[in-house]
Amino acid sequence: MFIKPRPEIERLDHCPHGGLDLTELKAFGLNPDRVIDFSVSSNPYSCPPGVRKILSSVAIDRYPDSEAAEFKKAIAHHLDVETDNILAGSGAMEIIRLIALTYFGHGDTVVCFKPTFGEYEVACRISGADVIEKWAREEDRFSFNTVEMETSIRQYIPKGVFLCNPANPSGQYLKRWEVEQIIDATREGLVILDESYTAFTESRWSSSDLIARNNVVIVRSMTKDYALAGLRIGYALANREVIAYLKRSCPPWNVNTVAQQAGLVAIKESSYLRQCELRIKSAKKFLMAELDRLGFNVLPSSTNFFLVKVGDARSFRSSLLRYGIIVRDCTSFGLPQYIRIATLKMDQCRRLIAVIEELRATGRMLL
Repeated sequence: MFIKPRPEIERLDHCPHGGLDLTELKAFGLNPDRVIDFSVSSNPYSCPPGVRKILSSVAIDRYPDSEAAEFKKAIAHHLDVETDNILAGSGAMEIIRLIALTYFGHGDTVVCFKPTFGEYEVACRISGADVIEKWAREEDRFSFNTVEMETSIRQYIPKGVFLCNPANPSGQYLKRWEVEQIIDATREGLVILDESYTAFTESRWSSSDLIARNNVVIVRSMTKDYALAGLRIGYALANREVIAYLKRSCPPWNVNTVAQQAGLVAIKESSYLRQCELRIKSAKKFLMAELDRLGFNVLPSSTNFFLVKVGDARSFRSSLLRYGIIVRDCTSFGLPQYIRIATLKMDQCRRLIAVIEELRATGRMLL
């Protein structure tokens, strides 16, 4: 007899992501090491030099510190918070799942402002919560109207609100006072403020003190900032009561030893991050200007990635993939006419533009 899972799992849809699909690359006869990946919004300049030095010295024959104490101590010092306000996670995704598991269940309503990261909805549906989708408008370049957001929150009185800032995939960035309005409106629920992409965001503001409001969890990823995606490291900031409850749902040894040590080294490399930021900003300016010159509708963005309207995103992506270039098809975000491009190194950006020009000149660009 076939045993069925819980109804929530049986009805669950897969959430596509960016990054390399090795099966797909094999079908195209592409070497993964030679593919230029614009689909993942991470630091293109690799991890800080100090991280590589610790890889051969970390003891992997014993369990990692389940509390990630040294890592949390470094974060606390860096942000001027207490270690009790921090939960270390195996990337931001684990923390998002832990929040949903800890706080949301059957009969609860959670509001997601879209387009946004699809895993918020997946996490909520696994926990059995109902998800209300509120969409930004294309004519507003997918920027959120905070008055309308507040109205929705007061209408549904949700148990939780997911807010990605800067937004993924649009790169729109809410100001501090706008986020505070959302927090104030969510009086009876929890605001999950996902700041995974703030490292390379223009005019960014400090949010750490918002945890004093008691109904806020700030989620941050170090995999994007410091190019540590393969290690999985991130953290949550919240008041100590919220962190204590999240720890009850958290599995032991959730962050491996190598990731903890890499995060510990990386958090001290702020100067390296700033150097990367300057080069990324220059490459982004070039890339957006060139795409605009080619006649594409390029949407403004406050961070290192941006949306481009191309007509048929799936076909556009396929055309580039044949040349070993990957962009993010935003169909899974509900935007089938758009791709998302993450800024890479200048030579890689020049290669993207050259390939698009060649495809257009030969009539092989599928739109």
